[in-house]
Amino acid sequence: MYSNRFNLNIVLTKHAALRMLERRLSEAELLDLVNTGELKYKDETHLWIYKAFPLRKDNLICAAAVIDSALVIKTIMHHFTPEV
Repeated sequence: MYSNRFNLNIVLTKHAALRMLERRLSEAELLDLVNTGELKYKDETHLWIYKAFPLRKDNLICAAAVIDSALVIKTIMHHFTPEV
């Protein structure tokens, strides 16, 4: 997968891939999340990418990510609440 938004390949950790399966998040939904979701940065390289999907009941969906030589998705969360 490739993110046009970040101009980087997307790499999933084993943990993130497992969470995608458990949360029934497709690759197409993940790509939509990465390319169009809201961003909240922890620092220059660590961030959360989150988005509501109207047909899902477990919103908000969130990817915890690290920007490196690729966009590394560390985990996928649901029922996410961004801290203010």
